[in-house]
Amino acid sequence: MKRVPSLIATCFTALSVIAFSLPALEANAAPPVYAQDFSKAAPGSQPDDLLILDGQFAVKEEAGNRFLELPGAPLESFGFLFGPSEQSGFEVSARIFGSRQGRKFPTLAVGLNGASGYRLQVSPAKKALELFKGETAVATAAFDWKSGEWTELRLRIVKGATAGFRVEGRAWPASGTEPSQAQVVLEETTLQPAGKAGAWGMPFAGTPILFDDLKLTPVP
Repeated sequence: MKRVPSLIATCFTALSVIAFSLPALEANAAPPVYAQDFSKAAPGSQPDDLLILDGQFAVKEEAGNRFLELPGAPLESFGFLFGPSEQSGFEVSARIFGSRQGRKFPTLAVGLNGASGYRLQVSPAKKALELFKGETAVATAAFDWKSGEWTELRLRIVKGATAGFRVEGRAWPASGTEPSQAQVVLEETTLQPAGKAGAWGMPFAGTPILFDDLKLTPVP
């Protein structure tokens, strides 16, 4: 009988751990409907599952890691689309690498709902993280971009708490910690039409931009 309290305490602790873990398990329960880390792509190729809008993108390899590279020239905006066409209830994520050159900076972005949909953009020259609807910036937040490091970007569209939809974006250095809350938010009553996810790079610094770990995931 003396072991009963200990047994009850052990069970209670185990149940508490399970309950505490449920939100995290639920948040990661849905597998991605699209994932590309370029590990199986041949160097020098353009993977067939990417729809290149413009730009000389090609798979490269460095220190055993393969990624998609956008050359540092010409100095224009280039991008590609991937995954199935969706309108809401999904999240796009990617790691993007860029570096400055003097006072010149690249621009990095991921998007949802096609080329004219929603875009989450790191704009180092402005020290900002921006959310675009089409070509219009609709939300902005201060952002401390790290040159020469991978940056994580995550953009999602979910149903609003009461009505409509909520577009949320966050970004952070890959070596750091993901923000607990979205840095830029847009409340929408009507969404842009359905479209594929995408990623963009603007090599205004004249240095290559690298892309890796592309994912499109249903939001629980």
